[in-house]
Amino acid sequence: MGKNKVLILGAAVALLASVVFIGGCVAPAEGDGGVFDPTFIIILVLMFAMFYFFMIRPQRKRQQEHQKLVEELKRGDRVITAGGIYGVIESLSEDSIVVKVESGATIRVARGSVALKQEK
Repeated sequence: MGKNKVLILGAAVALLASVVFIGGCVAPAEGDGGVFDPTFIIILVLMFAMFYFFMIRPQRKRQQEHQKLVEELKRGDRVITAGGIYGVIESLSEDSIVVKVESGATIRVARGSVALKQEK
């Protein structure tokens, strides 16, 4: 998440928290005894919407992009694993790949551990 998004999210949460605090401090008017105040529910819905658009949605987008990357892997692709290992794909199976590293050694890694695909 970018620094600007974190600042915006923090400011929005602080604003909503202050609205909730101020709304809870105001005493009900005389005679309003059991009247329902929808302000709290509106604030909760707004907070959920903010979390969805700033946190959940971007994470799902990244997951979908990574899934697409893993599905499109083929023999000969240059990849970087999540552990930082650079190599070329020698063979693929359903759940793993064999990567040939610079020294000539081959290692088997989980298909999901491929972090990036290098362009030639």
